[in-house]
Amino acid sequence: MYDCILKQMQEKIRTRQYIMTLHAEEEMDDDQLTTFDVECCILTGEIVERQKDRDTGERKYLIKGRTLTGIEVVVVTKLSPTGKLVIITIYLNII
Repeated sequence: MYDCILKQMQEKIRTRQYIMTLHAEEEMDDDQLTTFDVECCILTGEIVERQKDRDTGERKYLIKGRTLTGIEVVVVTKLSPTGKLVIITIYLNII
């Protein structure tokens, strides 16, 4: 459903055209995840949900995938007006 958007995001990862928010970095530290884990999730995962920010109207996407070690995670991202991929947060997908 969101294949075109996901391909754009994957290309941003491949060409290092992304930024990580401070919140995402803190969550990665808390869960002992690395930047490579985030990249792996986006490169091999799938968009499972699209959300709309109530205040700004911006779209953000939840990508479910796996880390380098096979842990299932969700990365919350958006495409910025400047053309970069913004990694908002990441969390373990614990059921």
